[in-house]
Amino acid sequence: MLSLDILGLAVLFVVTLVAMWFMVKKRRARDERDSAELALAKKEGRAQPATLHPVIDPDKCMSSLSCLAVCPEGDILGVVEGKAALVNPAACIGHGKCALECPIDAISLVIGTEERGVDLPEVDEFFETSRPGVHIVGELGGMGLIKNAVTQGLQCADALGAKVRPQGGIHDVIIVGSGPAGIACALGLKKAGLSFRILDRETSLGGTIAQYPRQKVVMTERVELPIFGKFGDTLISKEELVESMTKAVQKGGLHIDLGVQVTGITGQDGAFTVATNKGPVSTRKVVLAAGRRGTPRKLGCKGDDLPKVTYRLIDASQYEGKRVVVVGGGDAALEAAIQLAEETDAEVVLSYRQAEFGKARDANKKRIKELADDGRVTLFLPSKPKEVTPDAVHLEVAEGRVMKLPNDYVIACLGGELPAEFLKACGVSMKKYTGQEIGAGKKAAKGGVKEQQLKNQKRLAFALFTLGCLITATLAVVGFDYYQLGKAARLAHPLHRLLKPSGTWGHGVGIVATLFMLSNFLYSVRKRVEAFKGAGPIRNWLTFHQFVGLMSPLAIAFHAAFMSNNLLATTTAAAVSIVVATGVVGRFIYGLVPSENGRAQELGEVVARWEKLKSRLAHLMSDVTDPVGLTLLLDAAGTTVHDMALPTLLVKMPLDAAKARREAKKVRGAFPDAAEYQDFEASYTRLRTLRYQVTFYKKLKRFMAAWRVFHVVLAVMLVFLIAAHIAVSLYFGYFWIFTK
Repeated sequence: MLSLDILGLAVLFVVTLVAMWFMVKKRRARDERDSAELALAKKEGRAQPATLHPVIDPDKCMSSLSCLAVCPEGDILGVVEGKAALVNPAACIGHGKCALECPIDAISLVIGTEERGVDLPEVDEFFETSRPGVHIVGELGGMGLIKNAVTQGLQCADALGAKVRPQGGIHDVIIVGSGPAGIACALGLKKAGLSFRILDRETSLGGTIAQYPRQKVVMTERVELPIFGKFGDTLISKEELVESMTKAVQKGGLHIDLGVQVTGITGQDGAFTVATNKGPVSTRKVVLAAGRRGTPRKLGCKGDDLPKVTYRLIDASQYEGKRVVVVGGGDAALEAAIQLAEETDAEVVLSYRQAEFGKARDANKKRIKELADDGRVTLFLPSKPKEVTPDAVHLEVAEGRVMKLPNDYVIACLGGELPAEFLKACGVSMKKYTGQEIGAGKKAAKGGVKEQQLKNQKRLAFALFTLGCLITATLAVVGFDYYQLGKAARLAHPLHRLLKPSGTWGHGVGIVATLFMLSNFLYSVRKRVEAFKGAGPIRNWLTFHQFVGLMSPLAIAFHAAFMSNNLLATTTAAAVSIVVATGVVGRFIYGLVPSENGRAQELGEVVARWEKLKSRLAHLMSDVTDPVGLTLLLDAAGTTVHDMALPTLLVKMPLDAAKARREAKKVRGAFPDAAEYQDFEASYTRLRTLRYQVTFYKKLKRFMAAWRVFHVVLAVMLVFLIAAHIAVSLYFGYFWIFTK
């Protein structure tokens, strides 16, 4: 008859296996769903991100997936081939929280893609351009998101505060633009004790924000501004945001010179002259924080300069009863059409060059569809204006057909263009970003944010390593002689009552070890509980998580006095060891397996070379004794490896490699030139090997991806085992220094 402890462990084991099965099934279902979403995005032309976006290194990603749930825009990231991936690229607007939540820096925030480059001013880590002393932050530098623009303004101010020494006579810094980036920079400079002046071409505070449609809801995050305090919110209207900016200006005692347009910058670093329509201004440094709304992207068709064409919606009421065509497929265009349809009786037409609104948020896409279904908005997808006349708009619709629509106004929400001529005149070099980080290729400035974070992580790791060594040494010294003895000999040792698992010292070590192990779940709390997600860099939490994980088996070993006394304790120790082992696999070993994507790229190059080789070998077919056999061999090299289980693949790989060499040798006589045969044999063997490697790495990655399932489920199981162990200890009266 089974004992109670064996039966209990068996039940727990079965429950664990069932939980693992459900987790694997759920994760694979998400993988299939997200892979389908990415494939659909590519098919519909939504695979190109519009702005700053994450790139995940598949060879570094350890599939912790802590990045997936932090994006305010929803399911922008997903799971593809077991790794985090950008599955809805066009909807990504560059929050960057995913990169902050990656504990091992597997995510980089880049601008542009290889398919679609983006021209931006070239800046270094502190946003200094190719012209020394001139800095660019915010939308002008490609950072359109409010929170990111504010962050750049603050970082630029910190850099200038550390570099510039106030001398009097002239302004230390001139800030061009009174948007979020400019105001944040000004508050940072004021905190640093530098003198500055804010210039803005507009006649009202707010920069780009002030030009948003009335009541437009903008997405941002709360950030800490010097002097002012918490700024912004998750959902906030244009009016509320401008009001907050106004309060920040007032509380910070900032003065903004409105209606002042900067026309040029002369001089050199430390002695600039900023030319404006109100006269020259002298300064040591210049920060360009202006947006792009001053140079809106034109329609690019005949008649786009007519008075009826405007490039932003300010007040919907002025279009009451009019026929309005809105052009664009981003949030600005959709929100303009929505506002016109909801607040006026205007006849609203929305024209966009794509068949889907890939760049817009889901909420806007859902609402515009509802309005279209109700007949309040007419959609022409895909279409684009071919000509604008005083009384009509000519739209080119599907199949090249041009449709004439009677029309009163056109609102083109196509974004802004970079003022390239102005920047060039200011001596600022441009760079085409095709998937690089901002500042990539420039030497990182000493003391940068990334450098400081890495230094702090290394210091924490060293401190924890030192602490671990001290704890281990202390525990070892206390019972060094005792731990070397056999079970029988320990009974006669003078410290046996103290050091045994139920002794004062041994039991105390067990209690501390239990609390120590439970602290390992702080990392999971930091990842999953909203209230803790901003509590310090996640990489530091992972460092502590690793420290606790590696130290836990040692702590248990000292508690058990390096002896296995009962099944429950042994099972608990084994579970801890497996949890640690799976954690090591996920953190250090999983990433060592090359990504199949890299092999697939090499495979593509080899296939291309193979096809050229086949064309060169075509003349041999009429001279060989077995042309059919050579043809079959050439075709076999291009055959895709069938999907199969990993164990089967491991057996088949060496067998197929040997077969490939044998098959290649059979046609040796068909090559009168030895060099040509060697080229054939090398290409044939490499091609077959690479095809297997692509499949092998894909399967191995998928198999090893189960580390997280084992790690998480066994960690939860460990809690139950620890609870059972504590219950048994209390049942037998082990209260340590406490009394009943």
